[in-house]
Amino acid sequence: MGSEHPDKSVQAVFKAMSEAWAAPDATEFVACYTDDATVIGPGIYLRGREDISRSMAAAFAGPLKDSSRPHSVQAVRFLPGGTAIVVTRSATILPGEAVASPDRQHLVTWLLTRHDGGWLVEANHMCQA
Repeated sequence: MGSEHPDKSVQAVFKAMSEAWAAPDATEFVACYTDDATVIGPGIYLRGREDISRSMAAAFAGPLKDSSRPHSVQAVRFLPGGTAIVVTRSATILPGEAVASPDRQHLVTWLLTRHDGGWLVEANHMCQA
């Protein structure tokens, strides 16, 4: 872990995801996830990096084209064995919007695990904020 504060290393995951979303680059986006990660949300159940990548590539080319997805870390809890539970406020901001509409503002619970000194997403679950 070095001298970097662990919360900053966790926040780096969300920064990387937001940057990949803005790019938009589905390959870079899913680089933040484990091979067998799970994503659950309203009407969404994605299993594995390939499924997540395919879904995000389609979304970036379609309804989420030119959108952004900022994350604000609300809480981090470190568990034994290199695991962290993180809660974020996340929003999908469409082109021309300054703020996401309420239906695109989410509370998200993330399960992260340590891999080679960094963090990867094992699972996340989002609900409307």
